[in-house]
Amino acid sequence: MGELTFYILDVFAEEKYAGNQLAVIRDAGALSDSQMQKITKEMNYSETTFILSEQQQNGGYDVRIFTPEIEVPFAGHPTLGTAYVIKREIIEKAVARVNLNLKVGLIPVTFEGGDDGILWMKQNEPTFGEVIEPQPISEVLGIDESDIEERFPIQEVSTGLPFIIVPLKTLDAVKRAKMGREKYLRFIEDRKAKAVLVFCPETYSQENNLNDRMFFDCYGIREDPATGSANGCLAAYLAKYRCFGSNQIDARVEQGYEIGRPSLLYLRAEEKAGKIDVSVGGKVVMVAKGELV
Repeated sequence: MGELTFYILDVFAEEKYAGNQLAVIRDAGALSDSQMQKITKEMNYSETTFILSEQQQNGGYDVRIFTPEIEVPFAGHPTLGTAYVIKREIIEKAVARVNLNLKVGLIPVTFEGGDDGILWMKQNEPTFGEVIEPQPISEVLGIDESDIEERFPIQEVSTGLPFIIVPLKTLDAVKRAKMGREKYLRFIEDRKAKAVLVFCPETYSQENNLNDRMFFDCYGIREDPATGSANGCLAAYLAKYRCFGSNQIDARVEQGYEIGRPSLLYLRAEEKAGKIDVSVGGKVVMVAKGELV
C-alpha cells in the first residue's frame, strides 16, 4: 500500500475537539475497495474520505466516502472537510471554490472568510418521499406520540442520501429519543431511508434556531455528532413547509450536545418556482496529520 498521508479534522466545529470527526486520506487512487473499507474501520469515525487523485477530473476532485460499514454516495461533513484539505494541502492557495466528484455527482464547496471561516456546500435538489404516521416512529424512538409536532409531516427527504425527518415539540422530547435497535431494524427494512433525524425549536444556546439529533445505526453510526446531508434535507423540509413562516431559510442548528460533541451547522434554503435550493455550511478545524504505513 505504501505510505499515505492522512488528516484528522473536526467539521461543523467552532473549536477543536467538537463537531464531527473526519479522516481524509490523500492520493488514494491505488487502494482497493476492501482496503478503503479496512482503513475506515481502523479510523472508526462516522466517515473517512479518500481523495483518489490530486488532479481535477471533469471539473472536480474524485472523492469516495465510507462509513465503518459501507460506502455512501454523499455525506455532508466529509464533503466540507475534504474540500478544506484539498484547498489547504493540495491547492495551497486562496480559491473561492473546490468541486468534489462524488457518487451523487459534482458537489461545489465555497469558502467564506478564509481558513477560519464558513465552508458552504450546495446540495442536490431535494426529493420528498413517503409521509409516515406518528405512531410507528414514536415506538422506534421510545417517545410518546404526543411528543411529535402534528403541524408538520414526518417524511422521507433526500438531497442524495435519504433521511426520515421527524418534528418534535420540545428539547426534552429530543433528549429522550433513543433508538430501539430491533424496532428500528424492522421499521427500516423495506424503506429507502435508513436514517432518522429528529428536531425541535428549543435549543441549548439562545443564539441557535433548532436542535436536532441523527440516528444511523444500520450504517455503523449509532448517533452522529453533526450531519450535513441530513441537515440539508431538514433545510429543504423547513422551506417547503414554511416552518419559520417563509419559503426562505437562514438558520443555525445545533447537534451533538447529547453525545458530548457540540456542533453548529448553518442552513440556507429557498423554494422558488417549485424548486428548492439548499446549502449547508460549517467551520472546519485541523486536528492532526500523519502517515499510514
